[in-house]
Amino acid sequence: PHGLAPSGKLAVEGAAGSIVQWKEPTRRPPTARPQSSAVPRSGSLRTPYLYLPSPFRASESSKAPRPRITLSPLGCSHPLDKRDPPQLRIDTSEATRASTSASSNGAALPGGRFMILMYIFETYLDIRQHRALKLPTLPKPLMGVISNEKFERSRAYSLDKSYFHFIHEAVTIVMDTTILYYKVLPWFWKKSAALVTSIGLNAENETIHTLAFLAGAMVWSQIVDLPFSLYSTFVIEARHGFNKQTIWLFIRDMIKGILLSMVLGPPIVAAIIYIVQIGGPYLALYLWGFMFALALLMMTIYPTVIAPLFNKFTPLPEGVLREKIEQLAASLKFPLKKLFVVDGSTRSSHSNAYMYGFFKNKRIVLYDTLIQQCSNEDEIVSVIAHELGHWKLNHTVYSFVAVQLLMFLQFGGYTLVRNSKDLFESFGFEDQPIIIGLIIFQHTIIPLQHLLSFCLNLVSRAFEFQADAFAKNLGYAPQLRAALVKLQEENLSAMNTDPWYSAYHYSHPPLVERLQALEDSDSKKED
Repeated sequence: PHGLAPSGKLAVEGAAGSIVQWKEPTRRPPTARPQSSAVPRSGSLRTPYLYLPSPFRASESSKAPRPRITLSPLGCSHPLDKRDPPQLRIDTSEATRASTSASSNGAALPGGRFMILMYIFETYLDIRQHRALKLPTLPKPLMGVISNEKFERSRAYSLDKSYFHFIHEAVTIVMDTTILYYKVLPWFWKKSAALVTSIGLNAENETIHTLAFLAGAMVWSQIVDLPFSLYSTFVIEARHGFNKQTIWLFIRDMIKGILLSMVLGPPIVAAIIYIVQIGGPYLALYLWGFMFALALLMMTIYPTVIAPLFNKFTPLPEGVLREKIEQLAASLKFPLKKLFVVDGSTRSSHSNAYMYGFFKNKRIVLYDTLIQQCSNEDEIVSVIAHELGHWKLNHTVYSFVAVQLLMFLQFGGYTLVRNSKDLFESFGFEDQPIIIGLIIFQHTIIPLQHLLSFCLNLVSRAFEFQADAFAKNLGYAPQLRAALVKLQEENLSAMNTDPWYSAYHYSHPPLVERLQALEDSDSKKED
């Protein structure tokens, strides 16, 4: 259950929370999605982000990057998936890949070295995780809880994704390194100016020039990402029984995403360029204010205008399940206004649930796959209880404040270096385009982003334990245990995890730790 992020283009993504951590395939079903840690996962040129907030954490896309504007709706539940946090961000990753360069000195060279070092470090963690996935037996706490048949299927699925990940990351680092050291970015910027001139437009207009640059990046990323997306969706996901979409639905979603990007992207990019041009000493504040207002607008129209373009949302029918969810919401004074079921099964068998909405106008969305997979209504309600725990414990508020602060600080940092001629020259640029400045700035702060990512994952895992405990205190401990196990089984999530890998990557504790925490809280009460 992840938001559409069409390859290589400006795109708007919805975001939502989830009860379990699930590492998505390269192309995600075009639905509201959970997101990952607050900063790029690796130090490559695919990860220059300008973080713009949203009050909850949401999941990042697969490791097949793409330039887009990403929106995480205000008021969604706190994420239970690993990846980037609540944020509206300008992701210029593919634009960077499609064109990054560096000279033999300056900021670019150390950045490239750090990118390679991070690839080596993360590959080491991936190898550790791969070894854990190959273990032939379940962890002791899961013996008798997870069937051997489900374990073997989960193991096969996880290993397939792991092999695919190694190949994808190797191709990516080779491309990123080549782009960085062969000065592709300034070349691509100049070529986009030539394109603008050839069609009779004014290349001196930075907005037009930038849009041409991003359009080229979109085409490039489509070419690069499509083979990986197709293989992930129609080979790996299909092999293990998850993919439900046809090639025509896949193409239709991609076309819708492109059209959506063409409508939403240009005015947003033009506004950002204009603000930077006239911002003066208050630029950071103006950029933050614009992006915050844009986030509110997009979070308003996403559930009612954008999401229905890709999925069908129907009211949850009257019955026992609806009655129990409404009773739970009322008991917690959660202002539930609408309760929907989304047809996630048209694209994938993966399951999820999330909530969103402003203030007194909250909505809950259940995937039809979640309803099908849980054994009874109480298990589904326990999942909702966990999500409401994030709301009741103010996790969304804490996330919102943290991301707002990070966003403002990033804008502040950008204003300090945006006129640095030496910085631009170190990447091979004679002039100082605004969009290039954003890309370069994000590339130079990658080390800090990795540290923030690790710290935010620590906080996120703590929030998950608290939300589990909240549901338990409402009397849903047995049902939540059963639901967590069921979702782990049905999504074929990894049963064995390497502690170093999970500590670095996971925003959600592994299943073993969550079940153990629920049991420990039981033991403490008995004592």
